[in-house]
Amino acid sequence: MASKRAKLPVIKPQTGFVRLSDGDLLQRLNAVHDGLLGNPAYPNPPIDLAEFKTVIEAYTSAVAALDGGRVSTVRRDKCREDAIVMLRMLAHYVEAACKNDMSVFVSSGFVAAYNARTTAQPISATRIVSVDQGNTGELLIRINPVPKAGHYELRYGPVLNPANPINWISMLANSTKPPVSITNLTRGTDYRFQVRVYGKLGYSDWSPAVERMCI
Repeated sequence: MASKRAKLPVIKPQTGFVRLSDGDLLQRLNAVHDGLLGNPAYPNPPIDLAEFKTVIEAYTSAVAALDGGRVSTVRRDKCREDAIVMLRMLAHYVEAACKNDMSVFVSSGFVAAYNARTTAQPISATRIVSVDQGNTGELLIRINPVPKAGHYELRYGPVLNPANPINWISMLANSTKPPVSITNLTRGTDYRFQVRVYGKLGYSDWSPAVERMCI
């Protein structure tokens, strides 16, 4: 009797977009747009990325305009639905085009889905070791590595008013080396940073926040 071949696990993106909050969905939309734009691993996305960006901006504006009324809520819901439809099309494309290469997959901005039946333990949280000045308008983020990490998600935003929430910008990193470079920052502005780790059972908690002024 011929022996059975072990099945190669297929990298699939998380597609439970309807369960995400507006803020988390906008982060994922922007991460995917930025990850696919100009990415040689994904030369032929099924939708025009400029059109995708327009839909993201419309959704962003609709969320910002929410006032509790029916009109603004309906507009937000329509923009959210349009964005999710496009995001699902891109998810199917990335699943096929990444050729089961995790580093290529992560560069797309999508997050991998793992089999919930695994016996793996929750991934340990990490921390930001340091935030150092790079070139003008650049900060270098050093992250403490975690064994068996799938990838790291770093978020940052300007601290314009301590009483207001941070307008987070999210980015993914495949590893902790070299330090993550964040460019095009505003000189003289304080920025806040947090990082979390993705493992087989999902994300860890966010790390304690670290702040630094960019010069």
